[in-house]
Amino acid sequence: MRNVCPAGAALLLAALLIGCASGPSEIERARTVAQARALIDRSLPRGVSDRSGWVSDLYTAFDTQHIEPTPEHVCAVVAVIEQESGFQVNTVVPGLGAIAWREIDERAERHAIPVSLVHAALHLKSSTGVSYSDRIDRARTEKELSDIFDDFIGQVPLGRTLFEDWNPIRTRGPMQVNVAFARQSAAAKSYPYPVKSSLEDELFTRHGSIYFGVAHLLGYAAPYDDYVYRFADFNAGQFSSRNAGFQRAVSVVSGIKLVTDGALLPHNSNATSGSTEEAVRRIAGRLDLSDGEIHDALEEGRSEGFETTTLYRRTFEMAGRMSGRPLPPAVVPHIQLHGAKITRSLTTDWYAHRVDQRFRRCLRQ
Repeated sequence: MRNVCPAGAALLLAALLIGCASGPSEIERARTVAQARALIDRSLPRGVSDRSGWVSDLYTAFDTQHIEPTPEHVCAVVAVIEQESGFQVNTVVPGLGAIAWREIDERAERHAIPVSLVHAALHLKSSTGVSYSDRIDRARTEKELSDIFDDFIGQVPLGRTLFEDWNPIRTRGPMQVNVAFARQSAAAKSYPYPVKSSLEDELFTRHGSIYFGVAHLLGYAAPYDDYVYRFADFNAGQFSSRNAGFQRAVSVVSGIKLVTDGALLPHNSNATSGSTEEAVRRIAGRLDLSDGEIHDALEEGRSEGFETTTLYRRTFEMAGRMSGRPLPPAVVPHIQLHGAKITRSLTTDWYAHRVDQRFRRCLRQ
């Protein structure tokens, strides 16, 4: 008992006390829960405040998604939280107001809306009696800035029509989960917590961000033998490292140099094809696949099913023969990071290896 955290010891003691009235399965369940919570507690960095709260939310995220809280799984999540927020639920972002104004102006230009018109709208008084522009200038946390935009969108005439997607805070909470991923995840699997305001706001809570963060990091099967690829995927999108590995195999077979960014199809839905699809079409005859079959397979690029496609299997088989050895199924994507909150030159490779260092340090302890 001396080697178990206080919360874990309490659960074990409770299991012993109710032993006479409960069967072996209930006692074993309590023991398993206590061990898992103790492991999570030991994995948290020293100095984390409200350790019991973090332990509870982490355990619930694993339990409700049926993901085993192994040392590797726990340390992977802990490493991401440490990198993204340093275990701060509502992190203060230096210069947040200036970051927001820069993003607002860039979006106005992209949508061909006069910047002066947007600024004039933001100078209107908000529901607090203070102008939106003054509130933006004073904003210190992501939650404060997001609330300003939600207020603006809801109060200003045509605000929802013109500015619904203008909230610059697209990644939120201690795990910095993308809003789009949370929506997609909740549509596929029921969110276990009551939603007080909106699903998007749940990402600002510790339990919401952790729940969706665990889903994004661990809730999918990928052909990885190293956690560094999961950390890269957390930054670039699920299966990005696998897709980058496929792009490298295509380069070997076709002789065409591709950027291994993990994007098998263009982000722009209006584009007919991208560089990866064009390169694969060059070897379509050798693969014995039609252009339509190639495109359909590439459409599976954000799912586990892509690995079972004829395109995937034949490309890797051919690349292995040409290289004289099997090619690794994953590569850390080559991506320069951009975003409203990124103020220096960073890459997905930097991010993945930075988190991996934290992960390995966590495992050593």
